Amino acid sequence: MNKTLIDWVRNPDGTQGYTWNPITGCLNHINGMCKGGNFPCYAHRLAHGRLKNVYLANTILPCHYEPNHIAHHLDPFYLRFWPERLQQGQDFLFSSQWRRYTKPAGVFVCDMSDLFGDGVPEDWTEQVLQVIRDASAHSSHRFYLLTKQPQNLAKFSPFPQNCWVGVTATNTNYAVAACYALQDIKAKVKYLSIEPLLAWVLSREGAESPALYQELVDAGINWLIIGAQTKPYKPPKIEWVQEIVEAADKAGIPVFQKDNPKPLLGNNLRQELPIGS
Repeated sequence: MNKTLIDWVRNPDGTQGYTWNPITGCLNHINGMCKGGNFPCYAHRLAHGRLKNVYLANTILPCHYEPNHIAHHLDPFYLRFWPERLQQGQDFLFSSQWRRYTKPAGVFVCDMSDLFGDGVPEDWTEQVLQVIRDASAHSSHRFYLLTKQPQNLAKFSPFPQNCWVGVTATNTNYAVAACYALQDIKAKVKYLSIEPLLAWVLSREGAESPALYQELVDAGINWLIIGAQTKPYKPPKIEWVQEIVEAADKAGIPVFQKDNPKPLLGNNLRQELPIGS
């Protein structure tokens, strides 16, 4: 467990939360560019940078019988499982040595991977979810789950009551697809993270533009996050943000605007959390 600067990852008391990475790596990229919008993946950059030697030292990969498994071992951002981190998560949540953390924690699970990503062995995902289920029975910790592969969520639904389950989208089409995938998912909080916001079809630009409001309502979305691309910084257009926020307001959904588009929004930055959270 590590303290995080990700601004929307909050403990239930509103203070900054934690990240937990018992799985690292991802297959949803081409040379570090995310397939879900063709933007630079920060996790890939870190894995090939200051974390490279740490990751390469881990040999627990799901590919020992693949013809090119040697190449995978040489890729620091290939999928890896970390049993000691799984145990550290259990210790953080349950061990007496951590009882001084009396307040419930908010934990972003696998920000250096995708817990539901293509190629991630289901037993890896299940081991992580079991820790979360155990925590649900004994504590008030909150776990943020976020995926770019929403088609893989259904097999793990319903989720424990301490899970906030979200899908990342970068444009209109991905947002609509995310909402559709979340319709049948059972979770206490379902959220849509439009980050980085790279493109948006404004409703006035074409009669066939989907009505985001109705998609949000049909999916039962409880929270919406908006953020810009960073490194390199690429701010979204203000009218994109305005239309998305308008749809969320109409649906009665709280909006969390990340700090990175603040130069665009000025004092109008909203950082709301789901009611009752």
